[in-house]
Amino acid sequence: MASDASKRIVDGPLAREVARFGIPLALGMALQTTFNLVDAYLIAQLPRDEVGPALGALGICDQIAALGSILSYGISTASGALLSRQEGAKERAAIQHTAWQSILLVGMLSVAFGVVGVVGAGPLVRGVIGAKGAVAATATRYLRVIVGGSFSIFFLLQLTSIQRALGSSKTPVALMVLGNVINVFFAIILVFGPGPAPPALAWAGPIAAALHVPRMGMVGAAWATIFARALVLVPNILVLARRFHVVRPPRGARGPDVREIRRILAIAWPSSAQMVVRICAMLLLNSLVARAFTTESNQTASTAVGLVFRLDTMALFVAMGWGSAAQTFVGQNLGAGHEGRATRSGWLTVAYDGITNVLLVALVLHAGESILRVFDDETAPIAIAMQYLQIVAPAYVGLGLAVVLGNAMAGAGATRLTMWIDLAVILGFQFPVSIVAVALFHVSIEALFRCVAITHVVGAIAYAAVYLHGGWRRAGTAEAIDLEPVRTSTA
Repeated sequence: MASDASKRIVDGPLAREVARFGIPLALGMALQTTFNLVDAYLIAQLPRDEVGPALGALGICDQIAALGSILSYGISTASGALLSRQEGAKERAAIQHTAWQSILLVGMLSVAFGVVGVVGAGPLVRGVIGAKGAVAATATRYLRVIVGGSFSIFFLLQLTSIQRALGSSKTPVALMVLGNVINVFFAIILVFGPGPAPPALAWAGPIAAALHVPRMGMVGAAWATIFARALVLVPNILVLARRFHVVRPPRGARGPDVREIRRILAIAWPSSAQMVVRICAMLLLNSLVARAFTTESNQTASTAVGLVFRLDTMALFVAMGWGSAAQTFVGQNLGAGHEGRATRSGWLTVAYDGITNVLLVALVLHAGESILRVFDDETAPIAIAMQYLQIVAPAYVGLGLAVVLGNAMAGAGATRLTMWIDLAVILGFQFPVSIVAVALFHVSIEALFRCVAITHVVGAIAYAAVYLHGGWRRAGTAEAIDLEPVRTSTA
């Protein structure tokens, strides 16, 4: 099955095959964000005095927790680039070795990040972000749980990435969606416990009472996420073992291979750094809003930003879904020696993501207020949130173009190049412009939102120019250090 999929990637009608491979990935990422919105909806059903702080805390925690996921995503990107090249060249022993070493590397990261995150939750929320009052207290409790269980998302990202790199898009998406369905079920039980709960969710009360589960509020949503992700790891491992044979390395190849781990990290660290920079851009906005537009008694603006980041995340995740398709097509076609086809696949994927984003922008502008009111019916934060969406949402198209082309270039191993592009755009443009505008000129919050939209456009122009130039194909080979397959014993 995997061989047939790879044959279509390198030989089939390109437009049709990119759509066939990319649609499930984009849809799956959109559904994952939708289930995250369900979590936000459940939190919004808590008593009114809990809702505002909880939503503001959720916007902060999602971004901090995402930093760990981004570090893991870098490893997934790197190993995916190597594996797709190896799959295109049909190097089976190298595939097994790279996949196993990447899994070991993710395990090391899980332990390190979990410990650091749990210990540093309070300082991160109060010292780095500058959150205040009830938002800070709620965010600290939630962050300790969600970061302590980071292993679940790290391994989920890695195992599904291996499947995608080897030509499977539907199975990993189906398993991720299954995990999110389980997450919703657990969240209802853990958030509300024995009650009280909204009438439509009252069925969870007897279950919670029978299991002696207390009412956990927002923290219950974090525990539900960890449990659900951990459960869905099991079928992912079975798929990799039975279909792709990459989780049973031969004797003598089960321990860490320093050379292979270094090879993965050489591609991973720029990709991780790049995505950390992207998340830092979101954290910067949150921090500037918290410091300049909130007080101890009025955190309306932070609540508003927490609301809109959920919709921002949908645009980002859909682009990452299409970007995963671009990475696989570029990597496998380069491995098979089809350089022109690899380049065209990137542009085709950008076109598909652009269509998706136009639809998303139309939905946000037409029904954004109704969507936001599902999570918070307070007029003041909704008004600020809609100002943000009217300014920033049209720039989702630019954000998507940058993300997809960045992933396409990552498929060639050119992660250092994409890192430098993001550093130039975000640290060279967005950071200084936003900070100076707020600190020196005391601009309105709408002007701060415009800085975000303009950054998306600048990023799109930069990525399009670099991709058109074509040097990323050669840069990718150089950055990967050694893309020749690692020969391992199969005895």
